[in-house]
Amino acid sequence: MKQVAIIGIQGVPAKYGGFETLVENIIGNNCYSEVRYTVFCSGKDYATRIKSYKGAQLKYIPLFHANGMQSTPYDILSMLKCLRGYDAVVILGVSGCIFLPVFRLLYRKKLIVNIDGLEHRRAKWDKFAKWFLRTSEAMAVRYADVIIADNKGIQDYVWSTYQKKAELVAYGGDHAQKNVIEEKQNEILKRYGITSGNYAVSVCRIEPENNCHMVLKAFATSGENLVFVGNWERSEYSRRLKEEYGDWQNIQMVNSVYDLDVLYALRNQCRCYIHGHSAGGTNPSLVEAMFFGKPILAYDVIYNRETTENKAHYFKTSEELVELMHSKPKDGCKMQEIAQKRYTWSFIAWRYRTLILSHR
Repeated sequence: MKQVAIIGIQGVPAKYGGFETLVENIIGNNCYSEVRYTVFCSGKDYATRIKSYKGAQLKYIPLFHANGMQSTPYDILSMLKCLRGYDAVVILGVSGCIFLPVFRLLYRKKLIVNIDGLEHRRAKWDKFAKWFLRTSEAMAVRYADVIIADNKGIQDYVWSTYQKKAELVAYGGDHAQKNVIEEKQNEILKRYGITSGNYAVSVCRIEPENNCHMVLKAFATSGENLVFVGNWERSEYSRRLKEEYGDWQNIQMVNSVYDLDVLYALRNQCRCYIHGHSAGGTNPSLVEAMFFGKPILAYDVIYNRETTENKAHYFKTSEELVELMHSKPKDGCKMQEIAQKRYTWSFIAWRYRTLILSHR
């Protein structure tokens, strides 16, 4: 049996985040005796420290949070704790990969790195942070035995930048499909003062790269109903947008929702889904939305086009988004077909298992 360590996430059970959901579903779909997973978790982020979950062993790093500035020492300490006893190490994200030249002197077995979504291109980082992330990414590509890209746009970037082949493995989204009875869905809609098919919905972190300002401007102009779920109190950018658009009658700016029943109802009963992300590869929120068979209106960037196989509707400006809303698109079934073909967790878990078991 292969002993495999997974590092770079907050932990499981998943609280929030694409990588956490990825790990939860990889280990949950691991019905094969050839692989046994150990997941490294942040002791600071989990008050209750269980020893195992969905067949995986859990180990805790006590000193650091998994996110923010502490993510680098958190990942490095996780690496040091899996030098022995593991046939493969899977690193999710590049925050700690600046340490890989040293790690590879000490660990000679299989190393798999998912480089995530080109974090160094995000506007929120200063020059030093961008340099650090770019250098960490370069170390990941150089020292990994297997590089994972979650989107063909990322895969092409790795080849053009480093002349290295990356394996294309996206995310699943079928966990968003729940059996929520219609009566409960109607109660949830009533809570938000909306009716089925009479609103658009968007779910994301409120950051400039997600073009939240553009989406809000479009709906303020069009008068169409929008339910926008995100972390509206986290940054100056989000607070400024809430102050500017918070009083519009047709726009509901809802603080982050973690109740899957509520998210299911909002997505399942909406008229269309708005996806403003311009960075990050294959975005989990987009993949999840595709399973609901609603029209997708996505920002026109290569990552979103690859995820939706060029069959969604795309915009570059607020004006273009207004035009799309007024055109009343109705072809969401194409999105559902793509999702069921490419983005089920059983398939994603199989891809990871295959890469783990393949020869170096």
